[in-house]
Amino acid sequence: MNEKVLMKGNEAIGEAAIRANCHCFFGYPITPQTELAAYMSKMMPKLGRVFLQAESEIAAINMVYGAAGTGVRVLTSSSSPGISLKAEGISYLAGAELPCVIVNIVRGGPGLGGIQPAQSDYFQATKGGGHGDFYMPIFAPASVQEMVDLVQEAFDVADVYRTPCMIMGDGMLGQMMEPVEFKERKKRELTEKTWAATGLRGRKEHNVINSLFLNPEELERHNLKLKAKYDEIIKNEVRYELYNCEEECDLIMVAYGTTSRICRNVIKTAEEKGVKLGLIRPITLWPFPSEAFENTVNNTKFGYISVEMSLGQMVEDVKLSVNGRKPVYFYGRAGGMVPHPEEIFNKIKDIIGNRSIDNFSVQHI
Repeated sequence: MNEKVLMKGNEAIGEAAIRANCHCFFGYPITPQTELAAYMSKMMPKLGRVFLQAESEIAAINMVYGAAGTGVRVLTSSSSPGISLKAEGISYLAGAELPCVIVNIVRGGPGLGGIQPAQSDYFQATKGGGHGDFYMPIFAPASVQEMVDLVQEAFDVADVYRTPCMIMGDGMLGQMMEPVEFKERKKRELTEKTWAATGLRGRKEHNVINSLFLNPEELERHNLKLKAKYDEIIKNEVRYELYNCEEECDLIMVAYGTTSRICRNVIKTAEEKGVKLGLIRPITLWPFPSEAFENTVNNTKFGYISVEMSLGQMVEDVKLSVNGRKPVYFYGRAGGMVPHPEEIFNKIKDIIGNRSIDNFSVQHI
């Protein structure tokens, strides 16, 4: 049995990437993810691997493009404004079908905003993250342990489908310390990267890494090829957790990341007062787990409530998944404010009615 180690979230991401055979890291410091870059700067040279602090986020993401084009595993990380600067390069990576992992430890915005945790990059991540018809798998951990597990999984998914993948955690997950275990994982079967730009190596022609198609018919064919890949990802890579949804609930909450942990606390204390709440926790934000709503739509009296550290972004995907069959409500905080359990419950109380729970008091985490 592996020993557990107490680690900060950002540093645990770095260690997980190293153990997943990440060969290169390119990044630029920005709070609240700077400890990840600092960890990689210390560890990667010791292992004979590449760490480079680029002159900007734009430079870093294009270095990722170059390294990924050779077939090695490569990581970059940033926080919200930095990811915006990387958006063009992320689109290039998707267009050229280059596997890599991008970490976004989200802070409040818009603009430079603040350095407190937020989930307001959901639109940016799930609706493409750059120009053109593309998506990328988005993993949303809810603990430092899950950060470790999903980083390693993201590298495999990236290689299987030749796509960039993103780990999106809020600033609290990046900064908190929790015990983690680096477990042996079941490895996926990965094919040789015969597409990589590594010289001729016995081939008659060089491999070319490119996302430029000046002929519109050719570009359309390429887009359709990408779509077929995204359809496979939707079919095979959806991940979510259902908590307390097996029987009929008064209301089902939908939350991810740190917010889902707060919602679990509300569920536990609500049960003591005779109120049955459930939770759908998306682990992949794209593909969004629409099937979770198919499995629970008949188990909720009053519908669903999306709880977010934003002013309402994931709630749109919740509404699309519910498709009008039950009401969908929303509660969120913005700008780096974290929802308080009692605030969430007060919103739920408004929805389901006071009944016998007027004296309900939520335990604090």
